[in-house]
Amino acid sequence: MALTQKPQPDARLMTEEEYLKSEPYSDVRREYYDGLAYAMAGSKRNHNILSGNLAGEFRNHLKGSPCATFSADIKVALGKNYFYPDVIVDCTETEGDSYFANSPVIIVEVLSKSTKKMDTTVKLIQYINLPSLKEYVLVEQDSVCLQVLRKSKHWRPEFFYLGDAITFESIGLTLSVEAIYDRVDNEEMQEWSSQNKG
Repeated sequence: MALTQKPQPDARLMTEEEYLKSEPYSDVRREYYDGLAYAMAGSKRNHNILSGNLAGEFRNHLKGSPCATFSADIKVALGKNYFYPDVIVDCTETEGDSYFANSPVIIVEVLSKSTKKMDTTVKLIQYINLPSLKEYVLVEQDSVCLQVLRKSKHWRPEFFYLGDAITFESIGLTLSVEAIYDRVDNEEMQEWSSQNKG
């Protein structure tokens, strides 16, 4: 699936080989799709908290297992395209100096206004074609809503809100939505916190 939008000012045309050679030395992380390298903007506080909460819970749960949790700086290769998911769980042995997750079982993207379209269209189609992937998690930051796409016979979406618990089936971990959104500052969390004080 090709991008339908015009190249952004932060997108640069380059070959796959140029991208892979230059990316480790780039001042900013860049994703590579359809022959264009896209500079990634810095993320806001809520985005970082949500990524950190999920990465921390996954990491603690997976101690002593063959699975590892990565956030932000490890790439996923999809053919000749390369993306940096917000959180990855990978359950294969990888060389210590690798920049890649080889067989992710969970990929998390925290949505923002600038990335939502890409995360829910282009990346979704690319990610769900990864043979190893079991769960693709889309997390809203301006509201409290998580969408989990799970691989069974077909990919099926489930939505979770405040008061719900989510089981990440690929790693056997159940978390409440409140725990995932802990310390996130948006209108729904402010209202929930004021109703549940004491």
